[in-house]
Formats: sequence, structure tokens, C-alpha cells
Amino acid sequence: MSGQERRQGPLASLRIVEMEGIGPVPLAAMLLADLGATVIRVERLVAGDAGIARPREFDFATRGRIAVPVDLKSADGRDLVLDLIAKADGLVEGFRPGVMERLGLGPGDCLARNPRLAYGRLTGWGQDGPLAQTAGHDLNYLALTGVLDRLGRAGQPPAPPINLLGDYAGGSMLMAFGLLAAILSARETGAGQVVDAAMVDGVGLLAVPLLGLIGAGIHSGGRGENLLDTGAPHYEVYECADGKWLSVAPIEGKFRSIMLEGFGFDPRTFPDVSQRENWSEARRLLAERIATRTRAEWEKVFEGSDACVTPVLDFDEAMDHPHNRIRRAHVEVSGRMQPAPAPRFSATPAAMPQMQGRGGDEARAALADWGIAEERIARLREAGVIG
Repeated sequence: MSGQERRQGPLASLRIVEMEGIGPVPLAAMLLADLGATVIRVERLVAGDAGIARPREFDFATRGRIAVPVDLKSADGRDLVLDLIAKADGLVEGFRPGVMERLGLGPGDCLARNPRLAYGRLTGWGQDGPLAQTAGHDLNYLALTGVLDRLGRAGQPPAPPINLLGDYAGGSMLMAFGLLAAILSARETGAGQVVDAAMVDGVGLLAVPLLGLIGAGIHSGGRGENLLDTGAPHYEVYECADGKWLSVAPIEGKFRSIMLEGFGFDPRTFPDVSQRENWSEARRLLAERIATRTRAEWEKVFEGSDACVTPVLDFDEAMDHPHNRIRRAHVEVSGRMQPAPAPRFSATPAAMPQMQGRGGDEARAALADWGIAEERIARLREAGVIG
């Protein structure tokens, strides 16, 4: 039984070539592999500087696919990758514009070998524009979109978030979505194309609803002065008696009433939070009341209610929460707990992923599964073209 036949999930018919990258590229490839795509990860023979070093077994975003180290500067290495691309539905790369072209693996080279290929290019700034050739990271992309200016509390500097928003939501998710759209188009038209997924574009796209709220005058204050950015007392986190935190987010009036009753307030006499002038006093009252009990005590009060009050959990607590346990939101991947593949499918459920190897017999088997002859694999290994 081949590796392709063993795949399970809604994308089990797809083959993807992933060019080694950092951050958003591996996660985009992981999302595809989690849902069944056969992804072969082409890595450099010598590991590069990823900026945040970690042992390979903790590089969780590389789960679900085998890595093949290849000397991309050699003609034999380039030809091997082109032969893989010839059988692929899609390719994902995250180099600066021009790098793949210099390796002889640019869109022109690859689409000449496979006219149906969806060629995904994931970068921070995009393939053109004055910043296209400059370095950048998540925080820089957020800054240039206007989004960073909106993150943080009133009277404080913009708050740099963990790189989930730019790299992964605006980058990885956009790339996976765009690549699948291009693959669908190729199956209908027979023509492949380049997918230019820029994190600045992705972050800007995520801000579309927010811009609508601003335009309508609903989100009209400065940073940290609005309904959804900690400006409102009923969309906020509060410290409990034990130093742990509670999230409070009943936007709708009917849910606010339940929340207030749970905290022991009379909704009829509590300051009307639909009026901004009451926000300061309402926040003071809520903060004082919540600080009188532990987080666990408040959890019991609001368990099963529509108050929109939940504990702020750390990762270990989240894995052990009853809701997450019942839904199996976390699964054991090669001996370590990780978030499970998502979304979930009723007819074509995804298999549980595993961390896989780099080079060696696993890489040989993966190449053979893509139709690379055993004799050629042995010759390339002997020549040091593949690790």
C-alpha cells in the first residue's frame, strides 16, 4: 500500500511540494497535510538560521510529512525537485521574490513542467512593491496595515501580539485557502497559476469587518476605547481573588443581564453600559466584585449559562478542560499533546497526524512513492545531492 493510498481526509487526492521555510510556510503545509494531502517537504542539506531555534521534535508545524534534504544548488537536486513538481497539484514556498527563480525553480520553470500547478508564494510584503525585497516579521506587517495601531489599551502604546495574527491568520491560512482555490481552478480549466499570498494583504483582509464598524461610527474611539478592544467593561478580562483571570464578553443585552445576575447585581439598577459615560463606573463595580472570589468559584457560578463568562486558561488547563477533552480538541502526536486537525468532516475525517523523519529510509520511501526510481535515489544519496 502506497503512502498516497494510506492518506485519509478530504484532501487525500492532493500532492503538495513544500519548500522549506520558517513560520507561516510550514503551518500552511501542515494545514493541508492534516486534512489528508500528501506533502513532501524539501529542505536544505544544512539547516539554516530560523531565528528561533528548537529541537526538531518540537517543530510541531512540520507534522504530517516527511522531509527530504536536497542540494538545491546542484543540477541533479533541481531536476529532482522539478520531477516532484511535475506530479504535484501545488507548491508552497516562502523565499524573497527572485530566490526560486535563481534556483531554476521559479514559476516559469515549474509551470513549464506542470501546466496545472498551483504555485503558492507566501511572503510578508508580496511579490512586488517597494518593500518586496526587504526583511520583515509579523509585527512589521501589522504595523503597516493599520491593525497594530488598534491593538492595546487606552493611554498605552500599541500592544505587540504573539505572531498569530500576521504570520498565521494573515499568512498561513490565506496561503492554504488561496492554494486550494487555484487547485480547484486548475481542475476546471487545466491551467495552473501563481498564488501571491502576502501577509500584509491577509491582515488587511481580516480587518474588513473592523473597518465597517469604524465607518459606521460604532468603533469610533481611539485604541482601547471601544466595545471590542477593552474599552467597554462588558468585553474585558478581570482578576479574581487568586490572581487568575476571568473573561467577560456579553455584548448582547439579554446575555449581560444573565452576567450581572451571576455576579450578584440587579440589571435594572446597574449602570447602563449602552451609554459610554457609564463604562468607568461599571468597570469599577465589576472589578471589585470579581476580585472577591477565586476563578474556580466564578466558574461554578457561570457553568452552563449564557453569561459569556469563561476562565482565562493556560495551555495545560485548556487541554484538560471538559469541553476540549470531550471534543478531543488536543491529541497526542508522537508522544506530545498538540491541537487536533480542524475543521472536522463527517464523511472524510482526517487521520491523526504524526511527526515524521528527515532523510534516511523515510525520505527514500517518500521519493519512491512519488515515482522516483530506487536506482536514482541511491545515486543521488551517494553523490550527496540528497541527505
